[in-house]
Amino acid sequence: MKVYDWIVVGAGITGATLAYELAKTGFSVLLLDQNQTPQNATRYSYGGVAYWSGTTPITQQLCEDAIARYQILPQELDTDIQFRELDLLLTIPADTDPKLTATSYSHLNTQPHLLSIQEACELEPLLNKNAISGALTIKHGHIQPEKITQAYIQAFLRIGGEIQFDQVLELTPALMNEKVFRGVNTIKATFHSDKIAICTGGLSRKLLKSAGIPIKVYFSHAEIIEIPPVNLRLNTLIAPANLQRFQLEIESTKVDQLWDEFGNELVPPILDAGAVQFLDGSLRLGQITRILTDPHAQINSEESEKWLRTKIMNILPDLGNLSGNYHHCLVAFSKDKLPLIGAIPEFEHIYIFSGFTSPFVFVPPLAQRFAQFVSGQEDEIINQLVIRNY
Repeated sequence: MKVYDWIVVGAGITGATLAYELAKTGFSVLLLDQNQTPQNATRYSYGGVAYWSGTTPITQQLCEDAIARYQILPQELDTDIQFRELDLLLTIPADTDPKLTATSYSHLNTQPHLLSIQEACELEPLLNKNAISGALTIKHGHIQPEKITQAYIQAFLRIGGEIQFDQVLELTPALMNEKVFRGVNTIKATFHSDKIAICTGGLSRKLLKSAGIPIKVYFSHAEIIEIPPVNLRLNTLIAPANLQRFQLEIESTKVDQLWDEFGNELVPPILDAGAVQFLDGSLRLGQITRILTDPHAQINSEESEKWLRTKIMNILPDLGNLSGNYHHCLVAFSKDKLPLIGAIPEFEHIYIFSGFTSPFVFVPPLAQRFAQFVSGQEDEIINQLVIRNY
């Protein structure tokens, strides 16, 4: 019977990166995922790397670490991950004071620059000048989400890691001790390990709860439209300056017990209208965010797509009617914007690595730090981020 040092459950950006870093550190690692063709939050993300957005000493250090990692990742992973720098354009609605909006970013070390309506439209000609009172802009990192994830997986396999595509049924406790976990049951087999890392994003809470492990990690239902490659060109990455998603997440976590009841919609849905174009010409338009406590909740895709297209038409008229496909996925988050990392209190051999608000910024440096930490090296940032108040 083979016993791995680590089983990493989930092969999105978090699981793929963590599995690679653990294997690079010298551990034997099995990476598990139910889908060979991903249908997760990584697959449908914008791919933004907001390395300018640190607001605390920890997040500022991680942003610096991220910049350094991205400079060497293409060579280390031996793949073009399409890392580049874009102008991020944060649109301010026509009925909103742009100077007041700008002050809401004053706590950042690197602050976006305020643009007039004319300046914003010169930077992004596809903007509807009548929909904005101005915009904020800053240089913003960007990668192709699927390419970087696959690059990590292929690099992981090259250094001896193993991957299995199979649905996880349950985490298996050690005999006679329900708080010690030493394996994972899938549809096809049972795999054994010394330690297990849960990197299943929006499904993390459900998977852990099924094993009797309570943890305050949450999820939203995110909805986007994906447009196949087009000749039309978007010069910038568009997002609203007044993002509603973060406040929605905070409101939804006030009563944790409500998350244990399927069927709850804890707060009304919001729509943060934005768009990004990848190097191949494809676009992603988004995003609607819903807080539904059932991870498998059914959503009316026709109504969602209509709502999303209407909002996009207002800000970027040329994009709203482009032919594309609606997609829906789960996005994990925590109650304080910081990821949940480390051993789960009161349980043995089970770890979590989830809840990343900005995964493409924080996952690469934190996965590297975490792998070194569990191999015996002290790390001040990991020490501060290990499971908080759970």
